[in-house]
Amino acid sequence: MKQGVVLTVGVVALAIAAGSGYWLGKRNEVAGGDTSTAAAVTSLVSAKKEKKLLFYRNPMGLPDTSPVPKKDPMGMDYIPVYEGEDEDESAAGQIKISTEKVQKLGVRAEAAKLRVLDRLVRAAGRIEPDERRVYAISPKFEGYVERLHVNITGQPVGKGQSLFEVYSPELVSAQREYAIAAQGVESLRGAEGAARDSMQQLADSSLLRLKNWDISEEQIKALAKSGESRRTLTFRSPVSGIVTEKKAVQGMRFMPGEALYQVADLSSVWVIADVFEQDIGLVRPGAKAKVRINAYPEKSFEGTITYVYPTLKAETRTVPVRIELPNPGQLLKPAMFAQVELPVGGKGPVVTVPTSAVIDSGTRRLVFVQAKEGRFEPREVKLGQRGENYVEVIEGVRDGEPVVVAANFLIDAESNLKAAVGSFGHAEHGEGVAAQPTKVGHKAEGTVEGVDAAIGMVTLNHGPVASLKWPGMTMDFAVANPALLSGLKPGSKVDFEFVERKPGEWVITSATQQEGGKPGAASPHAGH
Repeated sequence: MKQGVVLTVGVVALAIAAGSGYWLGKRNEVAGGDTSTAAAVTSLVSAKKEKKLLFYRNPMGLPDTSPVPKKDPMGMDYIPVYEGEDEDESAAGQIKISTEKVQKLGVRAEAAKLRVLDRLVRAAGRIEPDERRVYAISPKFEGYVERLHVNITGQPVGKGQSLFEVYSPELVSAQREYAIAAQGVESLRGAEGAARDSMQQLADSSLLRLKNWDISEEQIKALAKSGESRRTLTFRSPVSGIVTEKKAVQGMRFMPGEALYQVADLSSVWVIADVFEQDIGLVRPGAKAKVRINAYPEKSFEGTITYVYPTLKAETRTVPVRIELPNPGQLLKPAMFAQVELPVGGKGPVVTVPTSAVIDSGTRRLVFVQAKEGRFEPREVKLGQRGENYVEVIEGVRDGEPVVVAANFLIDAESNLKAAVGSFGHAEHGEGVAAQPTKVGHKAEGTVEGVDAAIGMVTLNHGPVASLKWPGMTMDFAVANPALLSGLKPGSKVDFEFVERKPGEWVITSATQQEGGKPGAASPHAGH
């Protein structure tokens, strides 16, 4: 009986021990798993934090680096460059910039949008009198200037105001002839027959002669009433305006048709604007225009485009455009310079980007499209018409794509700097801090056949290139750094690395003398 009890107690104790061992084992297993996971995370964080700092570069993209933090002359911090930052950029065709750099550079993007591109055509112009409101006073007979009533150029005159008096023997004779004929008609009023008709014809011809000489109706009536001819005839202004030209001098003799006075009505004037050739297709008659004069900077005058001249000035490549505008108070004076703004409507909604987004090198135009955070894709674009702040993009960017509108030239400098660093291989930066080489496209070995330092070329008889599936051959290579040629001599056996800079152009980025080769091996560090 006691032995059974003891056996039962032993079995229970054994079960408890086994359960305890299982529980402890599971606990240790879980604990061990957690420790392993934490260690892996810690290792990744540590590896990320321990990314190797290569050097600090100039924030404006200048070829200037430093091994320690510093500032440029403008007070901007040099930007750190870490190992592996430019990986996969060339393959993706994009420029990768860290978020920290993007913030420091002040990069800002804006989406391309469809909009009607209204714009202003600006042109320089000048005030001119309305040619239809300019009058010349020219007597139609020979005579002498007897007296001047207006004797100053620029003097304002009213319509009908006396300008000058003339004496002419022909005029006196014509007046006497008309007076005699008028008296004859009066005396033969009750008669009938050919005599009365002849006298009437003589009176009519004399009257017509006086009218053709611009004798006023008032003077003719006075002559017919009194029957006495006047010695002088008074010429009056046909319009209200300004005397812009005066050739008459008291006592002078004048001939028929000679212009003695010129009067211009300046209540309405013209602005002749010189519009550049590339803008003239946008200008339409009937459109409104704004005119500003330096003499009145606070005023803006509005006129209407009435005519686009059919000729072009070859010297300035401009076409004259005529604008008519009222001139109250005669503030606008002939020969004044004017700045003209001609609003031009757009042709309809087009894809546009801000003008600041375009980098124009003279031969091509680029924009940077933000592919995602920290990645920018350079694209060549074809531009159309330009507005005040936006430009039409015909090809290269779609509606809604974000384009860089601020600090894009710094991104361009960033990409150019990285390309330059990569082309020089292990170029030294600063004091003892070397940049890591970018990815090398292809490797090969060969024998130097010839060196042309003047054009930076080397001829190599190289072996097979596995990465390009090339057989061995002899060909010419350019060098990324002219200093690489200093150690290359005909007959030297070298291991070299090269890339394709552009289609058909192969560039050596580094070359190393093989053991047993001729002395004077080229080094990728040469010249830096």
